[in-house]
Amino acid sequence: MEFRPGLVIALMALSLLVLACRADAGPLATTTTTTTTTTEALRVPPGCDQKGFFRDTHDDGVYVHNVTGEVLFSSLQRIDTGGGWPSFSALLAPNAVESNVRAEGRVKAELRTTKNAPLGVVLRDGPADQGGLRSCVNPAALRFIPAAMLAAEGYAQFASLFPFSSQKGSPMTTTTTTKSATATETAILAGGCFWGMEEILMKAPGIIDIEAGYTGGWLENPRYDDTHDSKSGHAEAIKVIFDPTKITFAQILDEWFFRMHDPTSLHRQGNDTGTQYRSAIFFTSPEQHKVAEEAKVRAGASGRWKKPIVTEVVAASKWWPAEAYHQDYLQKNPGGYTCHFMRD
Repeated sequence: MEFRPGLVIALMALSLLVLACRADAGPLATTTTTTTTTTEALRVPPGCDQKGFFRDTHDDGVYVHNVTGEVLFSSLQRIDTGGGWPSFSALLAPNAVESNVRAEGRVKAELRTTKNAPLGVVLRDGPADQGGLRSCVNPAALRFIPAAMLAAEGYAQFASLFPFSSQKGSPMTTTTTTKSATATETAILAGGCFWGMEEILMKAPGIIDIEAGYTGGWLENPRYDDTHDSKSGHAEAIKVIFDPTKITFAQILDEWFFRMHDPTSLHRQGNDTGTQYRSAIFFTSPEQHKVAEEAKVRAGASGRWKKPIVTEVVAASKWWPAEAYHQDYLQKNPGGYTCHFMRD
């Protein structure tokens, strides 16, 4: 067999990355990758704890590349592993790619930005309900931007991911439009094609209005075609305005949401596949967050489902109404396609 020193060096570097992810190891001071990389691309951010960067960072915010400024991850996808390097279940924006290094029958997945700056490795031990992947990232390659500073730092488009954080210098405001003067609440739910979800839930008591739309992604002003193949990160979803004196958020989840779709099917409902068809609850308040997590547990214990619940429970972000022809679709097109039905 031909000896390839360059390949051996690359594998040794990736082995060090994996060890740092699995143990309480500090960041690498220098890079040993065989690709062209400057020390600056992995420099240690000033003031970082040498033993474990970002270990005590639990605030809402976004992680960008320390040099290029590319948006990479958000605190919403951070996984607490107790290790020395931060881990994330998914990218916030498509600014990183995975590449495999193979030798002697072994495969290791390295993570780099689209500008070829090294980040870390991709492991297959992430949360099953979030796709099963875990990006373990060298903290020296990251810079954390708190949610309140996103606009000031030039990342205002991501501020809507954190609806409970006021941007510096701008008071947080919340506006709710309803069809009546009744005090209302809003629920934002995803569970496959929004046509069927809207059609079923509009029959529930206390529902005032339902709008089909897109949310949970990074693309501004998405259209229907943008949701396919994860091009925007958005999910097809419905925004439900309801009267809490007639139906509670918990009842919507227990009696309708977790019965109208299969919450154990990852990125799929019926014949529809893709991340745009994921099961998700986008909470609009800390109280809704608590209720959603409790409802997810109840659904898993109900005996209705044979597999684990994979429904995401994440903070509501910017809402984008779907095109007019998607609104009340099955009312306009009786007998049209739907994969939703109520389970006993």
